Amino acid sequence: MADPLNAWWAQQLVLCGWAFEPDPTDMEPPIAVARLAQLGVVERGELGWRLLEAFPPGVPNPQFQLAALELIALAAAADWLPSAQTRAWVLRVAKSIHAQYASLDEWLAALKRARLEEGWSHGDEDFALAGEALAQLEHQGDGITWDAISQHLASCREQSLWPEHENERPWALRAIFAPVLVLPPQPDRDWPEVARWLESEWQIRGRDELIHILLWLGGQGHRYGWDLDAARLLEADGATRQSWLRGLNEQRRYGQVMLAYLEQGEPLEWAAWDWLRLVDLAYAGLMLGWLSADEAEDFAAHAADLLMRRYNDWMALVQAYQRGRSLFEGHRYPTDQAVPELALLLNSSVSPWRVPLQDVVSETQRERSRLALRSWRADARHWVLALASVREPDLLYRQGMSVALDETRRQDARRYLAETLGLFPDEGIEGLMRYWLPAQSHHLNQLAIDAAHGALPPLDTDFGRPPDDAIRLRERVQSCVRHAATIHMAEKYAFYLLMAGDSGDFDAAGLGRLAESLRGVLCRLYPNPKRLLDAWAAWEAALPELPEDTLVHDIRWHRDDPGSPFHWLDWHQIEWQEPGPRPSLTRLTALSLAGPLNPGTWGEPQRESRAEREALQQWLDSHYGLHSPEGLQDFIDFLLEAGDRQEYQINYAPYTLNRARLEEEIAILESGECGEEERNHLLRLRRVRDNEAGCNDIDMTAWDLAQAVDLAIAGRSLDWLGAKRFDDVLDTALAESQRHYGNWRDYALGLYAGFAFFMGETEDRDNFLARFREGLAAWLSAAPPLAGSWASLDFPGARPRHWAPLHIDTLPGDARTLH
Repeated sequence: MADPLNAWWAQQLVLCGWAFEPDPTDMEPPIAVARLAQLGVVERGELGWRLLEAFPPGVPNPQFQLAALELIALAAAADWLPSAQTRAWVLRVAKSIHAQYASLDEWLAALKRARLEEGWSHGDEDFALAGEALAQLEHQGDGITWDAISQHLASCREQSLWPEHENERPWALRAIFAPVLVLPPQPDRDWPEVARWLESEWQIRGRDELIHILLWLGGQGHRYGWDLDAARLLEADGATRQSWLRGLNEQRRYGQVMLAYLEQGEPLEWAAWDWLRLVDLAYAGLMLGWLSADEAEDFAAHAADLLMRRYNDWMALVQAYQRGRSLFEGHRYPTDQAVPELALLLNSSVSPWRVPLQDVVSETQRERSRLALRSWRADARHWVLALASVREPDLLYRQGMSVALDETRRQDARRYLAETLGLFPDEGIEGLMRYWLPAQSHHLNQLAIDAAHGALPPLDTDFGRPPDDAIRLRERVQSCVRHAATIHMAEKYAFYLLMAGDSGDFDAAGLGRLAESLRGVLCRLYPNPKRLLDAWAAWEAALPELPEDTLVHDIRWHRDDPGSPFHWLDWHQIEWQEPGPRPSLTRLTALSLAGPLNPGTWGEPQRESRAEREALQQWLDSHYGLHSPEGLQDFIDFLLEAGDRQEYQINYAPYTLNRARLEEEIAILESGECGEEERNHLLRLRRVRDNEAGCNDIDMTAWDLAQAVDLAIAGRSLDWLGAKRFDDVLDTALAESQRHYGNWRDYALGLYAGFAFFMGETEDRDNFLARFREGLAAWLSAAPPLAGSWASLDFPGARPRHWAPLHIDTLPGDARTLH
């Protein structure tokens, strides 16, 4: 017995010029494919659009309904549609026609009107004859009459028109590019030009490049730059905005669209542009076999997860996509339903978007996709990439698979390490330890808690008041009291790790271990991405590396964007193993006795590179005449036991008791020719006469101690001092400082007095003294905060005066800090 639906369908195809056949799909596939091409349908995405056109949001065009019946028949014959889906579409078209037209005569009349309105003439005779034949059969009660098929349709249950299994539903998102009718996709039927398109539009030629772009679209995409531009422009005045526009050059059209959105109060939301294209590329990867079905589904479900977090419904998604498209192409596209394709997707009764956006993927799929996305970024290398990408955003193109770097990048990395950090390959992995500065983090945490309690040292020092910009930096530290400071140091350390890896000159396995250590530290100090990024933003706002160009907007973007890689890192705590040593508070205090003589004392001295060791040796030779470990050790012993202070006591202090003798000695030296030694003696006598820098009243032991510690640090870096000898020097210096002074102020006065008194003759004396006073004022007042560590440390032996820090990133040795 003939299927009534098929028979009715075959009858309608007669109106398209077909011969009547009981089976409308009985055609050779090549012929069907050729006929589809003649009708402008060369792939299944276009077929999907044509079928949607038969179900517009308003009154359907009968011509589109009839065309849909023909396209379905051809698609089935071409093996583009499985039988169940073919029947589902025919049934839905038939029901739509019969719901609108009560009889065959009404249906035929509507078709004639539509053809007339469109001005058709060619083929109208055949159409008229076919219509008359069908009408005659209908009036005679032969074939499948209108009433008969109506009764049959009423008993038919509608089936799925689109792929609707749980693992297939994410692909509904691709409908904004082309509706997905059948899965899995096939290039010849769904996207014949897919490989060429990937290469020309994306420069993607294989699996690895595809995965890089998929992760980039999810984690950063074009929205990153647009969001940052919008954030900064919102804070800018009209003149600044126009200046920004003029500077865009070839991107000027993009800038015009952006400014129009800002000026018209358009929602600054366009992330759908990235996340929908993520679906599109995952679909392409599945089609070409570059992604497994599970991988592609996970990427599509990840995009759906992000979209569902950001948008409540399809309309909001479409509007965001259109804004992104407008910015990308530099042309303003409507964000309403004026675009016919979007109107169909949003309002058609058969749209693949009839399901609510929030139901596109199940909770199970979302969880699986989240695990999958984290697995792509599971290794600690992605922590380094994420942290470093805030300074160099293009690094996020490297997510997923490792990339081969060209020689230009390697040379740039080597130049940065050598010229900016002074790090050279001969130092090996150990050389990176000196850039891990937990003491600096402790210092900042201590300043923050002290500032919150009004316990910072006074700004007015014996050496002057710090400049206003330094004071403002100090004032900002209080706002960071609830944020552990390690990220302020660690993000820079991550960048150094990345550059060391890019150079190709350091052991990859060793760099991997340091990255793991970095991850462990940050996971322990910051339990989630928000805490880490909030802390980073707070400290960056307080202490920007470049005052006019901070990273605060960039950091907050990563905090607020759900796709940012920071939210998809492998966030778990492991055994505590820092990338470098953590000194004790006592040790830091001893190292800090060098004061402004060595402003980089935030940690234990490390063995330096060959170039740095040569520079240190030249410095020891030129300033102290030291050429060997033995000579250095002897001179350090001399400084600790007697030093320049002894020379003052023996050769100059007696003159303070006999002013006349002092004046006489000065007059004698001034009256004759002086050699270098006599000239220095004369200068020091004058300083005694004038009591310059309080040299006659102040204990200058600090000058000897600071030099001893500074020289010991140099000697340890050169391996001229062993660990035990270095410890002894620091212990002795601590004990002597405690015996001679009670606080950092008095120590600083002694240090300056010795520095000023024993300085040799030089034209730059006044400049040297001024800079040293500025350094001492900064160390004493913590303005700027990173000038030195005295403001956060109790002086050796002095009564503790600091508040206990709130965080665990502190140095051991503070009994008041809970761990």
